[in-house]
Amino acid sequence: MKPRVAFICVHNSCRSQMAEAISKELAKDTYDAFSAGTETKPKINQDAVRIIKDIYNVDMNETQHSKLIDDLPEIDIVITMGCNVECPYLPSIHREDWGLDDPSGLPDEAFYQTAEIIRQKVLNLKHRIETNTLK
Repeated sequence: MKPRVAFICVHNSCRSQMAEAISKELAKDTYDAFSAGTETKPKINQDAVRIIKDIYNVDMNETQHSKLIDDLPEIDIVITMGCNVECPYLPSIHREDWGLDDPSGLPDEAFYQTAEIIRQKVLNLKHRIETNTLK
């Protein structure tokens, strides 16, 4: 069974949603991706939706929604997005923080940069899972 990876952020509306979408595109053979938060938003950040649609041709409005950590299945790997002291706790066998700045309210370039950082980190995580070098 593939490990389950949860991308966690307080509001589950931007970075964690981007990480879920990018993971489903680039790492679906290696792990099952989820995202969640301790609070939800009525809809995903529409700038993030637009940028992911532009890069990956995935419409997060169609494939994802903002959800709570209580809605997740049992998780093996928790990735927090960089929400510092507010990051919620979720039991797992591995946890790491990606320390991403929230691009919300910033120009598109910030979203493209965030998407690229997430892409690199997703590929790195995929490699570490495949080679059993998760540390």
